[in-house]
Amino acid sequence: MPSVAKMRTKSAPAAAADEATFGPAYFRRYYFNRSTRVIEPVEMRVRATLIATLLRQCGLAVSSILDAGCGIGSFRAPFAKLLPRAVYTGLERSSYLCSRYGWVNGSLVDFAPGRRYDLVVCYDVLQYLDDRAAAKAVANLARLAGTALYVSALTLEDWRHNCDQTLTDSAVHLRPADWYRRRLARRFRHLGFGVWVRRGELASLWELERPVAAVSRAPKSSRPVPDAPLRPRRRPPAGR
Repeated sequence: MPSVAKMRTKSAPAAAADEATFGPAYFRRYYFNRSTRVIEPVEMRVRATLIATLLRQCGLAVSSILDAGCGIGSFRAPFAKLLPRAVYTGLERSSYLCSRYGWVNGSLVDFAPGRRYDLVVCYDVLQYLDDRAAAKAVANLARLAGTALYVSALTLEDWRHNCDQTLTDSAVHLRPADWYRRRLARRFRHLGFGVWVRRGELASLWELERPVAAVSRAPKSSRPVPDAPLRPRRRPPAGR
């Protein structure tokens, strides 16, 4: 098995999910200070480009975006350039961030705006919810996403094989990836790279572009080899 270089990025420590913890000092240290922040703007630009490009390739138009658990809004600027006609809405539990950026204050678990968004982004949120709350949040995603959905969450498999455990927040609820896939598949089809399209939507894909379930024939004792360096996962603001 080839060696894998570990990223040296800092990560935020586990913190109590209360408003006092996620105040100005917390975000200055872990988001605004370049020497201690846990996320780099280039990472979010690449991720936003991937999402927008995949949807464009499939012929899916986006005029509205909901960033569920948006934090400091790292997706807002990239999407403004990539999808300039789309109206961006940030949903966030932290009152401090809502006051600073004008986000909608609320939780993905029960957010009910009475409308759907063409694209809903849910990045690094679900692993901070227990099973019951996470199941409600996933069901709510199906009500909120009118066309497409992007989901990324730390899974049990990621913890064991893909992330750098010395730099990754362990104060999460680790569930198998299939726990999420089964629930998402009830209302969405997976396009790849965490992007899902609502069932019934016409997504133009050639047959060899469609994702298929990987069937491993490796011996039981073998471990999957990550295709990229092990990555830390940050802790987002406030319990989502």
